[in-house]
Amino acid sequence: MMKRSLKKIFIYSFLVLPLSFTVPSMAADFQTTNILANQGHSLSQNELGLMYANGDRVRQDYAQAREWFQRAANQGLAISQHNLGVLYRDGTGVRQDYTQAREWFQRAANQGYLPSQTNLGMMYSNGEGVRKDLTKGVNLYIKAANQGAAQAQFNLGWRYSLGEGVRQDYTQAREWYTKAANQGFAQAQYNLGFLYDNGKGVRRDYIQAREWYTKAANQGFANAQVNLGAMYNNGKGGRQDYAKAFELYTNAANQGNAIAQYNLGVMYEDGESVPQNMSKAKFWYKKACDNRDQISCDIYFKLNRQGY
Repeated sequence: MMKRSLKKIFIYSFLVLPLSFTVPSMAADFQTTNILANQGHSLSQNELGLMYANGDRVRQDYAQAREWFQRAANQGLAISQHNLGVLYRDGTGVRQDYTQAREWFQRAANQGYLPSQTNLGMMYSNGEGVRKDLTKGVNLYIKAANQGAAQAQFNLGWRYSLGEGVRQDYTQAREWYTKAANQGFAQAQYNLGFLYDNGKGVRRDYIQAREWYTKAANQGFANAQVNLGAMYNNGKGGRQDYAKAFELYTNAANQGNAIAQYNLGVMYEDGESVPQNMSKAKFWYKKACDNRDQISCDIYFKLNRQGY
C-alpha cells in the first residue's frame, strides 16, 4: 500500500473573534445586585445584565439582559454601551440591528473603551451597518492597538498580512502579532509561528515557529496543534516525536479539524507511531470527509471498495 503524506495548514488564522460581554464580575449575590440596580446604580445594572446574559445565579434571559444594559448605557456607562452593542450585533435577545450596534459601540468608543473601538473597526472592515471602509477600520484598530488591545493588535497584523486597508507588510504584521501574542492571544501566537515557519517578514526559524505554535496549541488552538504536530512528525525545530504528533493531531481532530482528522487516518493506515488499524483509519477519513476534505473522501471510498 502506498504511503501517504501528512498535511499541515498553509494559511493564516483568519478568525476575527467578536468580543463578547465585558467587565469583571463584582461577585455580588443576585438579590443584592438587584436591589442596587433598581436604585439606579449603573455598575450593578450592568452586573445584573451580565447575570441574565450568562445565566449566572439566575435563569438566562437575554431580554432582561438587554433591559439592564440599556438602563446603565443610558447613564453613560461605557461597558454597558458596549454590551448592548454586542446584543444588537449578534441578534441575541433582540432583532439583529447593525445600525444600533454601531451606535452603541460608537458611544463607548468615544469614551475610550478599547473593546468597542476594536468592534467598530470590525464593522467598518466588514461593512456591517456602515459602508465598508477598510482604511477607517484599520485606523480604529491602530487607535485601540496602540493602547494595548490584543484583539486590535491581532486584527491589525492580519490586515498587514493581507494588504487590506494598508500596504502589505509582513514585518509590520510580525510586529503587531508579537504584541498580541505576548498578551497570550492564541491566534496571534499561531500566526507568528506561521511567519517563522514560512519565512514571511522574518528569517525562517523552525525553533521560533515551534515555540509559538506550542503556546497557541497549549490554549487548545486547533490549527496550531496541527502544525506543531507536523513539526514533531518531521523533526523540524526540535526532536522528532511521532507519539507527540499523534497526540496533537488527536486534540485538534476532536475539535473537528479536518486536516488533523486526515492525518490520523494516514497514521492508522500506515501504522506510523500507532499499530496499523484500517477500521480506525476509515473512521478518521470519514470524519474528515464529513468536514469537506475531498482527499479524505476519495481515500475513504477507495478503502470501502477494497473491502476494508
